[in-house]
Amino acid sequence: MAELWETVGVTGLIDILVMTLFIYSLLVWFKRTHAGFAALGLFMVGAAYLIARQLDLLLTTTMFQGFFAIILIAVVIIFQEEIKRFLEQLASRSLFRRRHQRRIFSRWERRVDAIVNAVHSLANDRIGALIAIRGKDPIVRHLNGGVDLNGEVSEQVLETLFTPGAPTHDGAVIIEGNKITEFSCYLPLSKNLRKLQKAGTRHAAALGLAEVTDAFCIVVSEEKGTISVARNGDIMVMKDAEELRLKLEAFYQEVTPPLESKPFQNFFKQNYREMLLAIAATIILWFFFVHESKIDYRTYILPVELENVPATLVAKRIDPQEIEVTFSGPRRLFLFLNEKTLKVTVKIFNGREGTYRRTITRSNIVFPEGLSVEYIQPQQVVIQFAEKQ
Repeated sequence: MAELWETVGVTGLIDILVMTLFIYSLLVWFKRTHAGFAALGLFMVGAAYLIARQLDLLLTTTMFQGFFAIILIAVVIIFQEEIKRFLEQLASRSLFRRRHQRRIFSRWERRVDAIVNAVHSLANDRIGALIAIRGKDPIVRHLNGGVDLNGEVSEQVLETLFTPGAPTHDGAVIIEGNKITEFSCYLPLSKNLRKLQKAGTRHAAALGLAEVTDAFCIVVSEEKGTISVARNGDIMVMKDAEELRLKLEAFYQEVTPPLESKPFQNFFKQNYREMLLAIAATIILWFFFVHESKIDYRTYILPVELENVPATLVAKRIDPQEIEVTFSGPRRLFLFLNEKTLKVTVKIFNGREGTYRRTITRSNIVFPEGLSVEYIQPQQVVIQFAEKQ
C-alpha cells in the first residue's frame, strides 16, 4: 500500500479524482441525452486504439488517429444541441442560482393549484392553450416572438390570456419561477410524427420544447378538450385534472428539491453504474498515460550478431559475445516489449582473414522506436576471421 501511495502521490490522486468526475459527468450526460450507445461505441474504439498502440501496430494506430480526428468533429456536429444545453446548464446552475430558485419555488403549491384549475377550466370549455413551465434548463434561446409580462401566476390571468379571439390566445405562455414571464411565444416544432400521430401544432410545439429542454409543457386541445403533458421528449394525455396535478407536483419536487436535500450526494447515488464505469476508465487511462508514461530504465544482455560476412570467411572468435545495454523510455513501451527484437549488429565490409576491433555505438543496436540508449558495456568487440577450409 505504501508503495502504491508513493507511486500515485497527492497530485496523482487529485488528477484521478478530477478525471473521474469529468468522465462520470460525461457518462451521465450521455445517459440523459439518450446517447448511451454512442458513448459505448466511442469507449470501445478508444480501448481498441490503446491496445493497438501498446502492441505497436503502426498501421492500425495510424488509422485510428485519423478516425479520431474525424469523429471529434462529427460528435460536435451531431451533438451540438446537447453540448449547448450542457454548457447552459453549467452556467445557470451556480450556487447563487440554486439559492435563488429555492426562494422562488418555496411556495409552489399555490402555483400548482392555479395552473391545474385554469387548465381544467380551459379543457371543459374546449379552449386551446399551451403553457411551458421552465425546469432547470434555460429555454430563452428556443423561444421566438413573445410579449413580456412578468406577472403573478394565477388562474384568472391564465384563463384571460387564452380567451378565444384575443391577441394573446395564440402561442405559448411561459412560466419561470412564480412569474408568467411571456405570452404569445412560438416554440420549436417536433418532427416526431410517431409520437404526435394526428395532434396539432400546439402539441408539436410542446413536444419540440420538451425534446431540447427539461421544461414541463401543458397542452389543451380545443377539438377534444383533452389535456396533454410533454416532458423529457415524450407526450401523453392526462386522464383527468388530478393526474395533471400529480405530474406537476412531481416536476416541481424534481426541479426544486427541499432545502434539506443534498443534490450533490443524489447526483452520485442515482448513477452508481456510471460512477463505476468512470472509475474503471480513469484507472485504465491513468495507468496507460501517466503511470506507464513515466521514464523507466531497463538493462538487457544482447547477443552480438554479424552481418555482411563474406562467404569465404568464418568467425573464429567474438569477444565478448554479448553486450550489456541500458535503455530508457516510457514504461508502457517496456510492457509489451519483445526482448528477442533487441540485438547488437556489427556489419563487416570488405572482410578478410584477421582480427578486427569494432566500437559499439547506438547505430549498432536494434531497438523499438521511442526508446533511448543510455549505456553500452563494453563499448568494443574483437572479431577474428579465418578462411573456410
